[in-house]
Formats: sequence, C-alpha cells, structure tokens
Amino acid sequence: MTIKPVALPGGVVLRLVTEHDAPAVTEAYIRNRDHLRRWEPRRSESFYTLKVQTEMLEALLAKQARGDATAWVLADGDRVVGRMTLNDTVRGPFLSTNLGYWIDGELNGRGLATAAVREVCRMADEDLGLHRIAAGTLLDNVASQTVLRKCGFEPYGTAPRYLAIDGRWQDHRLFQLLLNDRPAF
Repeated sequence: MTIKPVALPGGVVLRLVTEHDAPAVTEAYIRNRDHLRRWEPRRSESFYTLKVQTEMLEALLAKQARGDATAWVLADGDRVVGRMTLNDTVRGPFLSTNLGYWIDGELNGRGLATAAVREVCRMADEDLGLHRIAAGTLLDNVASQTVLRKCGFEPYGTAPRYLAIDGRWQDHRLFQLLLNDRPAF
C-alpha cells in the first residue's frame, strides 16, 4: 500500500503505523490514560504495557496487510500524539469502513483531529477506493461530532447500547460520509 505521510498543523505528521511504533504508542496510551478513559472501552492494566501494545499492533498490521483495516499515527517527531484507524473495511458492493480516532489530550482544540480526519477521508477515497466511511460517537461527545460534521459526515441514526465504553453499554450517534459517486464496478 502506497500512502504517503501528510503534514498537519503544528508540525505533526499523519503516517501509516509501523511495527516500530509500539513503544511510542504505549507511551501515548499511558500519557492519555485519564483523558481517553471516558471515550474508550475499559482497559486492563496489561493494556498499558509494551508487550500488549506490540501484540495489538502486530494484529492490526496483519489486518492491514489483508486489506481489512488501515491505521495511522499522528507523530510529533518520535512522539505519538494520536491515532486514526479505518476498521472492518469491506470490499465488493459495500466499499465501506469504520473510522475511529483519538488525539492527545494536550493537543485537543488545535484542529488536529479535523485535519487528520479530512486527510484520512481523502486517502480512503483516492488511495483505498472506498465509497463510504461510518463513525460513531457517544451522544454527549460534542467535540468529536463537531469534527465529523466539519469533515462532511452526516448523522443518520442513534444506536442504543451500541458499545461498552468506560465499563457500560452506551448509546452512540452514528455518522457517515459518502466519499464519491463513482460507478460501483
């Protein structure tokens, strides 16, 4: 897969994740543990170890090699300050994927998430040939909903008890972005 790194505001670079990112990703999760708790599944203590992050990254890269996912890091030098992932990519007549992302708590409100989501959407269209991206947010995650709306996503429904976030089943607002109207095949 040939997806080139992209410069984002503040000297941050959006680039495909590699196996060498495991230590920096581990550090980023440790640094953002409290910041992300409200928005993510409950994590075990082992999640914050290099061993588990290495295993998770290897599994993600295997999915990426099969075309089932595409994952990026937001890097500020050697420091990881965010992640963008297209998961559950389906080819054939669906040509769709699910977007997940987070930004380092120290960098919130600087336009990084919006810039990165725009670039990921562009790459999903131009480089991956996809038609649709779906994303979901907690009902009260106004910041993430604002990012999605700025990037052209439209809400299309609410999913009750959609994901187990922070230890309980929580409702999500569902969004989608239609990337293009190219002929299906």
